[in-house]
Amino acid sequence: MTSSDQSPSNNVFVYGSFQEPAVSGLILECTPVIVSAQLNGFHLYRLKGRLHPCISPSENGKVNGKVLTGLTDGQLENLDMIEGAEYVRKTVEVVLTDTSEKMKVESFIWANKDDPDMYGEWDFEEWKRLHMEKFIEASKKFIEWKKNPNGKTREEFEKFVHEDSPAE
Repeated sequence: MTSSDQSPSNNVFVYGSFQEPAVSGLILECTPVIVSAQLNGFHLYRLKGRLHPCISPSENGKVNGKVLTGLTDGQLENLDMIEGAEYVRKTVEVVLTDTSEKMKVESFIWANKDDPDMYGEWDFEEWKRLHMEKFIEASKKFIEWKKNPNGKTREEFEKFVHEDSPAE
């Protein structure tokens, strides 16, 4: 597979729901080549009241995740939109699991490193079992919304990724 040098190519380290091809495939509207990697110096936190995790610097931390490779600028923009303002996209260095080779990639870091809502450690398998369907649904809605905002805001589908709170 050859790619022209003109096409911008972005590699993004993901550690939450986007590790799941069923979710990232919808958001990116294609299935990228995905490789396993580890990010050192960060911890994968749960967030109170939310179903998605965040990462934040942590001295001896390590986060296992995936690198979505060869993304276009448009696909990166989709990720930026869905991650929203609470995450900051930064360049980090990961180590590829299979080859131990180092790679500079983009990743989404939780903006508020002192957030009291961060706790424990997020569990991908548990998320897959309990919440994946909901995320696939939310991702479909996101893409529909992006194609036709129709007066709706990002908040409409954002509520999908919050835990169900009892009705007032």
